[in-house]
Amino acid sequence: MHLSICDASIFILRFRGCVALGKVLVAAAWPYINYVPHLGTLLPLLSADVVARYYRLKGDDVVFVSGSDEHGTPIEVEAIRRGIHPKELVDRNHKIVSDLLERYGISLDNYTRTESPLHKEFVRRHHLKIYKNGYIFTKETELPYCPKCNRFLPDRFVEGTCPYCGYGEARGDQCDRCGRLLDPTKLVNPHCTICGAEPVIRRVKHWYFDMPKFTGQLLDYIKSNKQLPDNARNFSLKLLQEGLKPRPITRDTKWGIPAPFEGAEDKTIYGWFENVLGYVSATIEYFKRRGEPERWREFWFHREAKTLFFIGKDNIPFHTLILPALLLATHEGYNLPWNVITNEFLMFQGQKFSKSRRVGVWIDEALRLYPADYWRYTLISIRPETRDTNFTWKVFIEKVNSDLNDTLGNFIHRTFKFINRYFGSVVPEPKNLDEVDEATLNAVREKVDEVARRLEAFRLQAAAREFLEISHIGNRYLNEKKPWRSIKEKPQEAANTLYVAVQIVKALAVTMHPFIPFTAEKLWNLLNLPDKNYKGRWAEAKKPIPPGHRIKRAEPLFKKVEGSEEGLQRMLENVRSTKAPATPTITIEEFSRVDLRIGRIVKAEPIPKSRNLLKLMIDLGDYGLKQAIAGVAEHYKPEDLEGKLIAVVANLAPKTIMGLRSEVMILAAQDGRVLAVIQPDRRVEPGSRIT
Repeated sequence: MHLSICDASIFILRFRGCVALGKVLVAAAWPYINYVPHLGTLLPLLSADVVARYYRLKGDDVVFVSGSDEHGTPIEVEAIRRGIHPKELVDRNHKIVSDLLERYGISLDNYTRTESPLHKEFVRRHHLKIYKNGYIFTKETELPYCPKCNRFLPDRFVEGTCPYCGYGEARGDQCDRCGRLLDPTKLVNPHCTICGAEPVIRRVKHWYFDMPKFTGQLLDYIKSNKQLPDNARNFSLKLLQEGLKPRPITRDTKWGIPAPFEGAEDKTIYGWFENVLGYVSATIEYFKRRGEPERWREFWFHREAKTLFFIGKDNIPFHTLILPALLLATHEGYNLPWNVITNEFLMFQGQKFSKSRRVGVWIDEALRLYPADYWRYTLISIRPETRDTNFTWKVFIEKVNSDLNDTLGNFIHRTFKFINRYFGSVVPEPKNLDEVDEATLNAVREKVDEVARRLEAFRLQAAAREFLEISHIGNRYLNEKKPWRSIKEKPQEAANTLYVAVQIVKALAVTMHPFIPFTAEKLWNLLNLPDKNYKGRWAEAKKPIPPGHRIKRAEPLFKKVEGSEEGLQRMLENVRSTKAPATPTITIEEFSRVDLRIGRIVKAEPIPKSRNLLKLMIDLGDYGLKQAIAGVAEHYKPEDLEGKLIAVVANLAPKTIMGLRSEVMILAAQDGRVLAVIQPDRRVEPGSRIT
């Protein structure tokens, strides 16, 4: 189907009226992987996972996609600071993050990356298409330029004070406090994030996306999209009322997707004009791997498909305005986002997460403290849906100890223990259920439906409360029925009670699955139920386990968190100080191939245009002189290094850094801001092997 720009709004209205279920595309914000993500960054992915799991349990055709956002200036800035190529940084971090998301149970069908060849080719073709459709133009513009680094300063290469809200750490493209898209030349007191110098303004040619041409269609889309949460709708309408401006889609950077336009050979695509297209390319890639290369269209063009986007509130305009405009600009009839589900910010102990200030919990650290389901439940139960939410250790302790262990785990364990002990682990035969029994079963069925309603309204925090309420119902029921007494005097009444109780446990095994899937699967196994595909399991929540069915022996599902809030913070600090780098493990045989040697630095000199790199000439004895490009200039003066014996990796493949050949790698230790090169504690000859 092809739409002209004038009739695209008709398509929007038709699509807005579609409420059919069946095909659901769940898309989570792509984590930026200059660092390992923190708990706040995990929230959109976790929220998306809860909803994806629910729709799969219902039996819908679900595709869940996301990926590592690897291009743009933050990656390039971080790589420059570390003295490595951006590709080296993203390759390592993508592997780390992929593994961590799997350990959290994030059930992605395709977790890809913006370095994917398919994604890069799709983005280039997409932008050429909308260029030919007349929505991209060129113009000269003024941009900050750092005379010290000899480069233009797009996006995060420049920081300063936001001209709108006064936030002192605004980036060149967006303010993290007020969320506004920014022009880097409008920053107050700007500075280069690499060297700290004050930039000058120079003129340069760039390619622009003509956003104002889509104002009417976007206004219609936002107003008619009844699913959008209030914060997404109101923020988007405010930007539209203020007036859209053409947005530059090229950048003067080397790291990213090369711009496909004639004359733009030295430029790359701005990150937000390529990563939002990753939702489409990830879907294409998923079905291509499955050998069904055309099925992606069912999720992006068919009217019955729902497209759900889970993001943080700071990314609203990119998903409600830029992505829809990019899709409309093709004239091909793409489905626009059916809903953009946002979360507010997660704070840590009243402060904003900060890697440099060591404030917060990072997702690798969290798993070294407690199981994934403890974090999943806590984060969803306090999910910041209408305002910023504060994570504290007190909240974590309460959620695990009170909700999971004392309420949910206690009811399930009691039920299993009673059936194990008094009925030989066999579900008893019920006879003549009384009003309390029937009322309890009806209340549980209603709660199952209420959990579903909350999930379909994307009120995940409320949905978590509702599934937990099922266990409250179970505990109240057991306390009222007292089967430990009736088993002696009225055994059939006790049988009825345990029959009802095990049905509640089954309902919990289903409804808890989106939130705490590892525990849900363990419980499903303890119930000795068929280990079949999740698809369609939601209906099982209201289907009774038949009398005579044998369950397994009771096992505790949770353990209490021991210790105080201060104790947990000390545990975190201990994990942080002792944790090994979150990198893939290697075997002893693989490590034995690393040739570690002692070298003597005979000459050290700074590298022009680099604040952090030094060029070192290192004597390795019989192995000759080797050159190393090392990121130590902020910690050592050249004259302080000359003559030192140091440890080096001698058999790395040479690489080029800033046009210079680096043949060996020096070894150093870093604790926060302190870096120290590794030296032998007594004199040995250069070239000596480290064993």
